[in-house]
Amino acid sequence: MIAGIAHINLIIPEGTLEEANEFYGNTLGLTPRPVPHLQKNRLAWFDIGTSGQQVHIAYGASEEESPRHPCFKIESPEKLLELQRRIWEHHEKGDKSSPRATDKPGEANSGE
Repeated sequence: MIAGIAHINLIIPEGTLEEANEFYGNTLGLTPRPVPHLQKNRLAWFDIGTSGQQVHIAYGASEEESPRHPCFKIESPEKLLELQRRIWEHHEKGDKSSPRATDKPGEANSGE
């Protein structure tokens, strides 16, 4: 029987691995981990806390606007607000790795 998730694999456009590392590693705070030597600079892997679960990032065909997304379980309402603030701050920077759309902390959630 299935006991949990080992990893999820998310796809990104070719040439955007640096932006994915910035967002998943720095903004979301996931822990980067080594990828197989032959896949270096083509994949990114991140640990989700100490759960044994991972997020894998790989190149692939991707739509500009897509409903695909990961859904992370957050430790507490306070940690959720902290993460929302970090994501909002990254969105406000407006750099290449910034989320294009996000809810402003303290305002009604849009569901996106």
